[in-house]
Amino acid sequence: MKNKNSKIKKLTQTALFAALCFVSFKFLQIKIPLPGGDATSLHIGNAFCVLAALLLGGLYGGLAGAIGMTIADIMDPVYILGAPKTFILKLCIGLITGLVAHKYAKINKSTDKKYVFRWSIISSICGLGFNVIFDPIVGYFYKQYILGQPQKAASVLAKISAVTTLVNAIVSVILVALIYNSIIGTLKKSDFLLLEEK
Repeated sequence: MKNKNSKIKKLTQTALFAALCFVSFKFLQIKIPLPGGDATSLHIGNAFCVLAALLLGGLYGGLAGAIGMTIADIMDPVYILGAPKTFILKLCIGLITGLVAHKYAKINKSTDKKYVFRWSIISSICGLGFNVIFDPIVGYFYKQYILGQPQKAASVLAKISAVTTLVNAIVSVILVALIYNSIIGTLKKSDFLLLEEK
C-alpha cells in the first residue's frame, strides 16, 4: 500500500510541475513573430522542467516538462507543428539534469549547502546547455525535412532560435538556482520528495 501511495504522490507531483511548465510557457512568454508565420519566444518554461528534475528526478522532471510544454504547443496554432520536437527535447532536458544531479553528484543525499548549490547550477547548465545546442539543430532539420521549409528559411529560423534559447537558458539557470536552493530544505523536512534515483 505504501508503494502505491508513493507512486500516486510522485505522479501528482509530476502533474503539478507539468501544469507549472504549461502555465509558464503559455501565459508568461514574450512571443517574437518570425517571417513565414513562425515564431520564437522568451519564456521560463524550461526552468520548471529543470526544477522538476532536481526535485523529482530526471525521468519525472523530463516528463513534466515534456507533457506541460507539449500541451502548450498543441494549444497554440503557431507552435502546434513543433509539438513532437518539444516533447523529445524537454524530456531530454529533464533526463540530463537528473542524471548529473542525482546519479553523478547525488545532491539529494548531501547536507552541504555549498555543494548542493554548486551542483544544482552545474546540473541546470548541463540540461539547458543540451537544449541550447540541440533545439536549433533539431529545429532546423525538423523544419526542413519534416515540415518542408526551404533550407534558407530553416537556417535563419534556427539562428534566431539559438539566440532566444540561450537567453531562456541563462534566465532559467539563475531562476532554478534561487528557487531550488531556497525551498529544498523545507521540502526535505516536509517529506515532499520521493527521489528514487539509484
